[in-house]
Amino acid sequence: MSSALTGLFPLPIVQAPMAGGVSVPRLAAAVCEAGGLGFLAAGYKTADGMYQEIKQLRGLTGRPFGVNVFMPQPELAESGAVEVYAQQLAGEAAWYDTELGDPDGGRDDGYDAKLAVLLDNPVPVVSFHFGVPAREILDRLRRAGTLTLVTATTAEEARAVERAGADAVIAQGVEAGGHQGTHRDVPENDGTGIGLLSLVAQVREAVSIPVVAAGGIMRGGQIAAVLAAGASAAQLGTAFLATPESGASDPHKQALTNPLFVRTELTRAFTGRPARGLVNRFLREHGPYAPAAYPEVHHLTSPLRKAAAKAGDAQGMALWAGQGHRMARELPAGRLVEVLAAELAEAGAALTELPRPGGDPR
Repeated sequence: MSSALTGLFPLPIVQAPMAGGVSVPRLAAAVCEAGGLGFLAAGYKTADGMYQEIKQLRGLTGRPFGVNVFMPQPELAESGAVEVYAQQLAGEAAWYDTELGDPDGGRDDGYDAKLAVLLDNPVPVVSFHFGVPAREILDRLRRAGTLTLVTATTAEEARAVERAGADAVIAQGVEAGGHQGTHRDVPENDGTGIGLLSLVAQVREAVSIPVVAAGGIMRGGQIAAVLAAGASAAQLGTAFLATPESGASDPHKQALTNPLFVRTELTRAFTGRPARGLVNRFLREHGPYAPAAYPEVHHLTSPLRKAAAKAGDAQGMALWAGQGHRMARELPAGRLVEVLAAELAEAGAALTELPRPGGDPR
């Protein structure tokens, strides 16, 4: 990995930016202070809301951190498909005694305004999800002193990231919780994602920029595995979801290890874009019929999800989680980084003790 990026954080551990109020300043600060790279999630926030969180984080730590930004989305679905889905959700609105949201709530997530803030008040790292920024944007951020990372889910997407001039690529495997960061939302590709180790190997051979591996990583041994596969660092989201510093709701945290939620699934039920979450009633009932319509479906279901969370009803919430969710540990975030680092060191020592072909130790 480039010394410019590795010099920012001593441990190869990145806390994934989890939008929706999970990646709050206190979580990012705890990870940074423990030697990892903490991230804020600007997704679904206003530009001013993002700026206020950056100010708060800077008051909690003097160490480098990152901010994640969602790319604007092209129009994908016909309005009729969204209207039909709204009709299907009418019973949910009645059950939670709330109104459905306005599907026309905006497509760009305040992208230009957020970039203006990040250029006027530069942060050490900015990452992008759901596409690749224009080279001009990445160049302007670089001139401001910001390193840039972009998510990719295939080797082809990773090449696009490198061509645009990003400093590193985040290789996101299909195991990852939350939204898949595909550059184009192609419904025909649903269910065809690549597992992380295969993806890291493919991306490593496709590009020369550093690779950060993301998807289902919960233990230090898994970090060692992706480093051995060619990654320079590992990005963990679900592992930090259960920490006390996380902004996730208590029902969400508890569901990670609750025997009622035995598996995860990629679904469009909550947002209209493929995202991995724990299989609950809402996902089972509405996932098969949800249209490919992001962010329209996100806006539409937002009041339902908030009402379910307020009622403590995990069966109606978007319980984003990676495939390793049952391995979640309720440790303080800083302590979790320490444990992961110890596990990584132990795995690394075990690798050095493996015999060479022919029986000679390394």
